Amino acid sequence: MENKLSDKQLIVNYLKGNEEAFEVLVKRYLKPIYSFAYKNVGSPADAEDITQQVFVKVWKNIKKFDQNKNFKPWLFQIAKNTSIDFLRKKKTIPFSRFENEKGQNVLLDNIESPRINLLDVLNNKRVLALAMQTLSPKEQKTITLRHNYGLSFKEIATAFEESINTVKSRYRRTISSLKQTIQDTN
Repeated sequence: MENKLSDKQLIVNYLKGNEEAFEVLVKRYLKPIYSFAYKNVGSPADAEDITQQVFVKVWKNIKKFDQNKNFKPWLFQIAKNTSIDFLRKKKTIPFSRFENEKGQNVLLDNIESPRINLLDVLNNKRVLALAMQTLSPKEQKTITLRHNYGLSFKEIATAFEESINTVKSRYRRTISSLKQTIQDTN
């Protein structure tokens, strides 16, 4: 019977002491939150960890939830923030993560320059890792979301709560900065 109740009714019931109501909420949103996390981080194990963290945060903060608002956007905002926090903690990006299933480097297409042979430079993983470290966390995250997780500019804009043009502009500047950093190391 609890399954047919609205999110708001389940929250009210849980706050009144009905533990089963929270379980119903978790079961209702477990798969969508996992899918959302997986899309953001690209790893099943990491997505499971993030999903667990999301529901722990919800459990800890549900008393603070404004019941005049919808639960689902609040839940997904927590999931988004938890995913971003997870990606922020990942400092380095292995060069191999920029390769597609055919072994082609997808980053190379975006930063190739006619002045130098970047293929030789980019084959050196250490050079790319050092170049990535010179970027701001937001720039690193933009490159990671675009190239490691295949997010569109629109999805990245949503994650950052920015306009798509801002994200595209940052991406172009970041690629130029990476190119310049790699050229300067040679």
